[in-house]
Amino acid sequence: MKGEFDLLVVGAGVVGTALAVALRDSGLRIAVLDAREPPRFDPDAEWDLRVFALSPASKRLLDAHGVWQNIPDERICTYTAMHVWDAGGRGHIHFNCAEIGETALGHIVEGRVLQQALWQQLQYAKNVTAIYPAEPEALHFGAEQATLTLKGGRRLQARLVVAADGADSAVRKLADIPTVAAAYGQRAIVAHLRTEKPHGNVARQQFLPTGPIALLPLADGRISIVWSLDEARAKEVLALDDKRFCAAVTEASAQVLGKVTATTRRAAFPLRRLRVREYVRARLALIGDAAHAVHPLAGQGMNLGLRDAAVLSAVIQDARARERDIGDLAVLRRYERARKGDNLAMIMALDGFKRLFGNQIPPITLLRNAGLSAVNRFTPLKSAFMRHAMGLNAELPRLTCT
Repeated sequence: MKGEFDLLVVGAGVVGTALAVALRDSGLRIAVLDAREPPRFDPDAEWDLRVFALSPASKRLLDAHGVWQNIPDERICTYTAMHVWDAGGRGHIHFNCAEIGETALGHIVEGRVLQQALWQQLQYAKNVTAIYPAEPEALHFGAEQATLTLKGGRRLQARLVVAADGADSAVRKLADIPTVAAAYGQRAIVAHLRTEKPHGNVARQQFLPTGPIALLPLADGRISIVWSLDEARAKEVLALDDKRFCAAVTEASAQVLGKVTATTRRAAFPLRRLRVREYVRARLALIGDAAHAVHPLAGQGMNLGLRDAAVLSAVIQDARARERDIGDLAVLRRYERARKGDNLAMIMALDGFKRLFGNQIPPITLLRNAGLSAVNRFTPLKSAFMRHAMGLNAELPRLTCT
């Protein structure tokens, strides 16, 4: 197989694959690389512990490329409301999509199911080549193309390399792009649970002194939790047997859905914030977690990544239509300008929320509870929050290269 392409997408996760899907009719020669084979959907397999809260804007992007119809209806939970409260007081806020004339606040979808739905759209794309297993080992940038060398010695060349290989991006490291990062010293525990009371298609989140616990509704009636805990406490909780784990979640969630009666296996991942100052260089662009990682308390990470993919695909197609070099720095700067500010604002906002709700100084506790209740009563501000979180204010992917 020849090793010359127009575009190399390193990372076949949701964001990288979404970029390839958006460009599958562009005529560009695209290679999508990953360390593992793309997933295959097995309806009888255990549900993926990693789930995403996709905003209506993300759903529309996926729908526009024919991806949404590939997701089985029985694996999508559309939630219409969200309730957030502070364990340290009476402050709370309730969001309902009907307040802004929408039919949904978002959709909970498993990561593996979403990734497979994207890959379905690439099965018959003659211009897209999947390369796996592929481990980047060296990266060289020339005047007209970049050369990526894989472990084993294979060399691939392209006018543009896109790093979509996550927060520990190998491509970013090979390109020597520095990060501004900080570890929170916490882990997020994830599991799927049965509860006494039905979730009612409502997403819930309680802020505890140790970190937030989110209860996300699943289509089969269970809930998926994302429970942020300090490293030591997370280790203790992971070591509990099922009965004690269920009791711990019941207590942490203030029995909002009654007792937790059953659990799947558990997993945990470290929490950190990360950003890069350079989203692009000549012949290189970073998207998704390779460019930014956020705290999961608002479930915005995947939505930001899908916006990155949408904007970059629009920039690339516009450049191609104007017979511009898709790897030219001036072209790629348009993607950086469109996404950097939005991503940075979300990183800082979520970091601020994490620190605010983790602070147990009494005056601050009183102020934040009063603030939550005030926002809940002030409909215009609450509506603005909802529209922003749902991506309804984003103009994507309307871009032109001028």
